[in-house]
Amino acid sequence: MDLVEKIKSKIDVGQYDGVEKVVLAYSGGVDTSVMIPLIQEVCGAEVVAVTVGLGQDEYNGSGWEKAKEKAESLGAKHYFFDATEEFVEGPCWQAVKANCLYQGSYPNSTALGRPIIVEKLVEAAKKEGADALAHGCTGKGNDQVRFDICTHSLMPDAKIIAPVRDWNLGRDEEIAWAEGQGIHLPVKAHSPYSVDSNIWGKSSECGPLEDPSLEPPEDVFDWVALPEDAPDVAETVTVKFEGGKPIGGVGLLEELNALGAKHGIGIIDAMEDRTIGLKSREVYECPGSTLLLNAHKDLEKFVFTKEENQFKPFVDKHWAETVYYGLWFNPVMDAMNAFIDESQKKVTGEVTLKLFKGHAKVVGRKSGNAIYDHNLITYSSDSGFDQLHSHGFIKLWGLNTVTAKKVMA
Repeated sequence: MDLVEKIKSKIDVGQYDGVEKVVLAYSGGVDTSVMIPLIQEVCGAEVVAVTVGLGQDEYNGSGWEKAKEKAESLGAKHYFFDATEEFVEGPCWQAVKANCLYQGSYPNSTALGRPIIVEKLVEAAKKEGADALAHGCTGKGNDQVRFDICTHSLMPDAKIIAPVRDWNLGRDEEIAWAEGQGIHLPVKAHSPYSVDSNIWGKSSECGPLEDPSLEPPEDVFDWVALPEDAPDVAETVTVKFEGGKPIGGVGLLEELNALGAKHGIGIIDAMEDRTIGLKSREVYECPGSTLLLNAHKDLEKFVFTKEENQFKPFVDKHWAETVYYGLWFNPVMDAMNAFIDESQKKVTGEVTLKLFKGHAKVVGRKSGNAIYDHNLITYSSDSGFDQLHSHGFIKLWGLNTVTAKKVMA
């Protein structure tokens, strides 16, 4: 049975009555390439493909025109939005200020890009007078949550069509059907990686990666050099911040991506708790974001009080989780961003990192706002710190412990 006939036999096609035009989040990958003809045939609707550039290599320069040609060859009108600068100066730099690492390891590269993609989808939908928005997300992943919630937040009345999820499609049957239809795909059945990338990082899943006991195959990595293949000589780089934001914009991030990748930095192999509750194995390549997050966190420790260093990680953790869970437009983000922005006013300075075979080690930092006084901390005899003052401090600091111990004796 043909895939289209199989789908129609399983679903209520009548639910798409009145849907005349659908705006599709289009990358040119496996799922979205298959979506165009499937939506046309199953829903009987016109498809408008929207590609959003977030610094992906394949869209740099005129590369996005390949996505346009492919979409148009499949019968869809195509829009391209270059949102790289908006993405970097907005979500990426805010992620730096929030030390964004989901479950302590993932810089949220894919999650950070989804809100901007949806904003552009909605912009195109309103311009085209579309009835529905569509995406190629699976029902097992996080992106369905992000796309759906962001869409309903910005365009509440829009119908959402998610063929992979709603029609219960398998990646193997998508690939087989596409090959039967003569649709060129960027992967083959023997190497079915699902990849998402932007300037903040690249994620890979599916195929051999679904066995957590096996080391990721080398063909997964096309951004970052394997640490064992990285240069045998270390290299240093100094990153400057003002008000918590990296100084240098898109150019800086591109430079750090290249430098970090060269030295094997930013490979992340994580066991991850997805939003919907599934446990998944995810492989990421995030060279530039890894360098920036390492440097920024160190600078914060240098200029923050002890209490700030103890408290802000609670906000950072919740910020990363909120982004990962697709709640970018939840009011709690405004409240957290207000605190984070206030905390960053004094996070100005520079941090030097030494890069060597997969490691990025902080080896120096400078700031005019540092809570560090060499005269007090030095062990030389001319220190301004009177060590005799410690007697009284220790007695008061330990009073509660000593008293409790006496009571319990």
